[in-house]
Amino acid sequence: MSVAHRLPIPVLVCTVAAGLGAQGHHGLDPANLDTTCAPCQDFYRYSNGGWLARTTLGAEYASYGGFTELIERNNETLRGIVDRLAATAPATPQTTEQKLGALYASCMDSASAEQAGAAPLKNELDRIAAIASPRDLVQALAQGHRHGWEPLFNLGASPDFKNSTVMGTTASQGGLGLPDRDYYLRSDSTARALRAAYLEYVSRVLQLSGDTPAAADSLAQRILALETALARASLTRVERRDPNANYHKMTLAAADSLTPHLAWVAFLRDAGAPSTPAINVAQPTFFHAADSLITAAPLGDWRAYLRWHFTGHLAPWLSSPFVDAGFQFQRALTGVKEQQPRWKRCLQAANSLMGDALGQAYVKQTFTPEARRRALGMVDNLIAALDDRLHTLEWMGDSTRAQALAKLRAFGKKIGYPDKWRDYSKLVIDRADLAGNVVRAQTLNTARNLGRVGKPVDRQEWRMTAPTVNATYSASYNDITFPAGILQAPFFDPDADDAVNYGGMGAVIGHEMTHGFDDQGRQFDAVGNLRDWWAPEDAQRFKERASLVARQFDAYTVVDSATHVNGRLTLGEDIADLGGLKIAYAAFQRSLVGKPRPPDIDGLGPERRFFLAWAQIWRAKSTDQYLRNQVTVDSHAPARWRVMGPLSNLKEFADAFGCKAGDAMVRADSVKATIW
Repeated sequence: MSVAHRLPIPVLVCTVAAGLGAQGHHGLDPANLDTTCAPCQDFYRYSNGGWLARTTLGAEYASYGGFTELIERNNETLRGIVDRLAATAPATPQTTEQKLGALYASCMDSASAEQAGAAPLKNELDRIAAIASPRDLVQALAQGHRHGWEPLFNLGASPDFKNSTVMGTTASQGGLGLPDRDYYLRSDSTARALRAAYLEYVSRVLQLSGDTPAAADSLAQRILALETALARASLTRVERRDPNANYHKMTLAAADSLTPHLAWVAFLRDAGAPSTPAINVAQPTFFHAADSLITAAPLGDWRAYLRWHFTGHLAPWLSSPFVDAGFQFQRALTGVKEQQPRWKRCLQAANSLMGDALGQAYVKQTFTPEARRRALGMVDNLIAALDDRLHTLEWMGDSTRAQALAKLRAFGKKIGYPDKWRDYSKLVIDRADLAGNVVRAQTLNTARNLGRVGKPVDRQEWRMTAPTVNATYSASYNDITFPAGILQAPFFDPDADDAVNYGGMGAVIGHEMTHGFDDQGRQFDAVGNLRDWWAPEDAQRFKERASLVARQFDAYTVVDSATHVNGRLTLGEDIADLGGLKIAYAAFQRSLVGKPRPPDIDGLGPERRFFLAWAQIWRAKSTDQYLRNQVTVDSHAPARWRVMGPLSNLKEFADAFGCKAGDAMVRADSVKATIW
């Protein structure tokens, strides 16, 4: 993934990489291929056509692929863990494992949730109803942040972009109920339909919390109007990819001048944050607009807005009418047909609220110290390959090269699981109170996050849970993270041949490493500071090469000829795919030096198996709605183009399959992208 930032994505959903090969089959499964399709014409279809032909998109999925299969296998392991702990968890648990079991048991107690109905909302909704002035409103916003549901904007602790040794306070734009600002502002049929579905969702939730249908419909329109004003003041996702556009550190007095109705000293205190002399107001234009709405919009609209956002935040853990209302909106957004079973949703809750407790139990069962050592060995081999590449990179000058090498050699490496697990001794879990457990856990997690403001950055701390099927790079920490959830078969299978492991896990590792040198990551130095360490002529050459990648992906479409990938939005991921594959292939070739050539398997030589492994990672079936939303909100290109895009730039791929100029999988030299 790109520079680490907070994303509203379920923790057990993977967006970086996916599985390859069928369960129990080591290496590549020949049944996944479609050999009637020429690999030099459509490599995605050649690699995955057999799988696509025999796979049906299940009703509970908007998108399903190899990564989903791996997540499901992880889920079965995790389910066994929490079922065992839940069976013996006491009503008032004390140990971490007892608390994890009791949390899961409270989530699985659907009868209690149905009986409670809207009752868990009452106290907070009463406080919101009592808002009688702009000052009351600001205090209510701060309380919402204290309890983790972040109304109006996002607030948290993160490394200062220009002093990465210290945790700073960052406030960033937010407050929207639709997935992206553009859905409020676009006039196409997709956006109009989604706004209509959103209005139905908001109205339904307000009715469930006590409004008449007519009142709820009216309030939903007013909430949409308020959020539309916020959307107009919000930066686009492409604009937010520029780190400098999101760094506006100022004193609290200066921040008060920007937001005269929101006094930051009092707000931070009420939100539970420690005192601090300065804050990064990431998008000043948004905060100025939001502040003006505090007095320009009627208090009744604000009360409705807060009621909706609090209720919608807690709705997944309330009675079935609330859950169903949320699911109906997801149907409109993604095309999914059925709600996931309750146990899967409860696993997501456990991973979100007590992720280290779940991860510790998961690692004991699935991930050995030897597996950790093996994975670290592959990471080190990939770093060596990129080090070699940087020494010979033809377009980079020596001064920039020296800085790039220093950054690479400073990479932090987090493999499998943290050495120190989180302490849950202060968390109160009640086996009979799911909604209360959620609020208490989120309040504690928020206090833990904000409590780091002003303290030294802990570079050993993990920001992902161990069972997560994902991987990440952080520019501020200059580290790469590979949780145990992804470091297993079929990603990295000791019983598979090296070509498959390098084309799968190796390319994922290379992908994350390349993020340190993509259009965002390259702007941070070896210690994680936002600093321009590039010679101007080298920076210009990088931008020219990156623009080729952006234009390439801009041309790709999904669903219909009018729906395009946004090459500027996906640029970091596309650069990482391209660089990751090139680095992994070089590392694979290094691993063969001095050894006999590996034999063909299923008639496929090692070079072809390497590229097939990458392609089969990305096999997927998705609904049209999912794909339309993906190209709006996701910094990753759709699966098909993550295969076709980077491989069509690689001479190594063309050589492996004998592809020639003019073939669909060979881009012309004038537009071919090569960066790292």
